[in-house]
Amino acid sequence: MMEVPNIHTVQLNQNLPPVQGPIKDVWHSVISVPMGTIPTNSEDPQHQAGRQDELVNKRVQTERFGEKPLVLPADVSAPACVTIPETTDYPGEYDFQLRFHDAGTTKSVPSTFSESLNKLFCQLAKTSRIEVVVSKEPPQGAVLRATAVYKKAEHVAEVVRRCAQHEDEDIVEHRSHLIRVEGNERAQYFEDPHTKRQSVTVPYEAPQSGSEKTTVLLSFMCNSSCMKGMNRRPILTILTLETQEGLVLGRRSFEVRICAWPGRDRKTDEANKEKTPNGIKQIKKRKSAPPPDKTSPTKSESAPSKKGETKDVSDLHGLCDFDRGQIVISRRLGLSPFQTADLVGCSRAAVVSVYKQWCKETKATNQEQVQLELSDTQGENAEPNGDDPQLKP
Repeated sequence: MMEVPNIHTVQLNQNLPPVQGPIKDVWHSVISVPMGTIPTNSEDPQHQAGRQDELVNKRVQTERFGEKPLVLPADVSAPACVTIPETTDYPGEYDFQLRFHDAGTTKSVPSTFSESLNKLFCQLAKTSRIEVVVSKEPPQGAVLRATAVYKKAEHVAEVVRRCAQHEDEDIVEHRSHLIRVEGNERAQYFEDPHTKRQSVTVPYEAPQSGSEKTTVLLSFMCNSSCMKGMNRRPILTILTLETQEGLVLGRRSFEVRICAWPGRDRKTDEANKEKTPNGIKQIKKRKSAPPPDKTSPTKSESAPSKKGETKDVSDLHGLCDFDRGQIVISRRLGLSPFQTADLVGCSRAAVVSVYKQWCKETKATNQEQVQLELSDTQGENAEPNGDDPQLKP
């Protein structure tokens, strides 16, 4: 067993003077220390050790967790939270420019850009190549930030997010973000705590030797036609060059449409712009019907139209037989007019017109077939008699 020391056997390390006089006088004699002998904070060894521990902890946080103190110049303040992001182009001091790879208007091309429309057409989750060009080297630590906003004024206050269906199908941590950076593990995804707007940043990399551009690969993770997402509302992608503190050095924006057939949609939109050069859709006023002329023959008295001269309404929309067949099959399978129009790449009016015409033709064909079957059945069941005009001599 461990031996408990006796109080009489304990030896004191200090030789205290014997107690003489009242205890009050002895106490004052012990604690009365000259003020000049008390060490200050700068001379105190414990204070210096605590200061060194604090510096070591800050260094560990910086190296291990990537936490860097925000140091701003004397004449610069921290950027404020912006509710509505700016979409106007701002080349800035570094002449910030964007270039896109022109893949043509082939129907099945995964991504293509229209210079006349300033619009990117791409497929869902397919990589789009964007080249960044600057006139001089940005400050060290500069980043490229991509943000999506709605184009129209009535929707710009809403946050662009993926639809619930595509978000649930994904397993990554940032699955709610529409824009995703491909091929760069240093990409970081942010969501503003005040506005809830989402963005993705990637460090700016200087061009390689013999090149003047920096390539960024972006992909868009939801279709423009998703009902519970963008729901056919046009969006803009804002690409900014920023310092490490968040100051904007340059800005460019372009429209994006995520669809099944980028090449075909680009060709259609460019053709529509040529018809309306000012970008304003011209609406023709419907002329009022003239009063009926009593002297003109009525509809029943007019010459009957020839069979086969019925005008095909689908020809007005420039659809081929294959597209019309796709419309009929999709509608028969239960797809809505919006989903069918997005699949075929035509307007909803064209889908309604083609399917309505097909239903009329099918109904007429079925009625003729039923009448022929009934007449054949009656002819087989009828017994020859003297009243039959075909049996009379």
